[in-house]
Amino acid sequence: MGDLAKIFKAYDIRGVVPGELDEGVAEAVGAAFVEVLEAEAVVMAHDMRASSGPLAAAFARGATGRGADVVDTGLGSTDLLYYASGSLGLPGVMFTASHNPARYNGMKLCRAGAVPVGSDTGLVEIRDRAAELLASGVRAAGGRTGEVTRRDLLDGYAAHLRGLVDLSGIRPLKVVVDAGNGMGGHTVPTVFEGLPLEVTPLFFELDGTFPNHEANPIEPDNLRDLQKAVLDKGADLGLAFDGDADRCWVVDERGESVSPSTITALVAVRELAKHPGSRVIHNLITSRAVPEIIAESGGVPVRTRVGHSYIKAEMARTGAVFGGEHSAHYYFRDFWFADSGMLAALHVLAALGEQPHPLSDLLGRYSRYAASGEVNSTVADQAAALARVRAEYAGRDGVTVDELDGLTVSGSGWWFNLRPSNTEPLLRLNAEAADEKLMAATRDAVLAVVRS
Repeated sequence: MGDLAKIFKAYDIRGVVPGELDEGVAEAVGAAFVEVLEAEAVVMAHDMRASSGPLAAAFARGATGRGADVVDTGLGSTDLLYYASGSLGLPGVMFTASHNPARYNGMKLCRAGAVPVGSDTGLVEIRDRAAELLASGVRAAGGRTGEVTRRDLLDGYAAHLRGLVDLSGIRPLKVVVDAGNGMGGHTVPTVFEGLPLEVTPLFFELDGTFPNHEANPIEPDNLRDLQKAVLDKGADLGLAFDGDADRCWVVDERGESVSPSTITALVAVRELAKHPGSRVIHNLITSRAVPEIIAESGGVPVRTRVGHSYIKAEMARTGAVFGGEHSAHYYFRDFWFADSGMLAALHVLAALGEQPHPLSDLLGRYSRYAASGEVNSTVADQAAALARVRAEYAGRDGVTVDELDGLTVSGSGWWFNLRPSNTEPLLRLNAEAADEKLMAATRDAVLAVVRS
């Protein structure tokens, strides 16, 4: 194994298997996790990748060798792991590389109650201790050896989600669901059971090689099958989940992709109707329509940087009722401040089914500006490219620059954010403007500087 710093990211662990992440690393992380958190018990789940089960078993060896008991929930989505951590009051680990290609795997760690573990909240200490254990050889600490018990929490997870969203009076809906051969194929049938939904399943077979398309709905090419099926079936909407099913993307009845900013605004309005005056988190890449609609609905918008550990920490600090990200992560106070794509999907189904109009009409009030979506550029020197863009725009009349997360530049009727990926050698650009022409001009001008 090489330097663990390569696979320990800002808010999770992710690397190529077995070159960067193998069972020896997983065992060392299991032991370090228990030591750093002083945990007496741990809950874990894993996705459908071929390496996930063996990595989970190795982690359990490390944890039990340090005296901690392990509750193994088996196959599950990441939000099922958060449900397990919250409902059982245990720190947890999810084995997944989310939307990454099949050769990757990773771990998402949390404290009891689904409280995130990131670089500022224990992940660095876990990394350093795991490195020490790898160097010396991971051995049982002596004394009691913990036990591993198997527990199926899928039914409890589904019942908990349905208890948070009232779907009792909705009209019958036709919905196409693309699970991308990921964990949505495992969780959707149980969550949707008994609801007035005619479901057309796409790629529900669990297969970590992703034979049909990558389980990454933020990429437009990965939505093509869903969009076609929605039109062919005359469905009311389509839902696409990523590999670990913690993100959900929505397609309307016209087969058009719906911006996660629009879904953030919709769910925010619904949560504010139940909890008037509450704070709602939005990251700095969501549409400017989101804070406008939050304020118009009597809520308090709170802007934060990108990344689930940052958003969860800010939600806990402010007591925010809800939070949304451009990447289709949605966070709920009633779900231990954790993210759940499935819970967001239930909100969309409820909002659509409570009224007679098509989804595109319903969402019209929540979409106000033209957005580029996320445009990625492969860049060898991310810092140098960011510096070029900053120099190009800083000092212009009427232009403001902030560096809360990457580089955010705002002008008259337009803004953009340019930030480095935490997991890949990419710069990610998101631009928005009052109309399509101005947005395209803004996007293209920034890309010209980035790619020069």
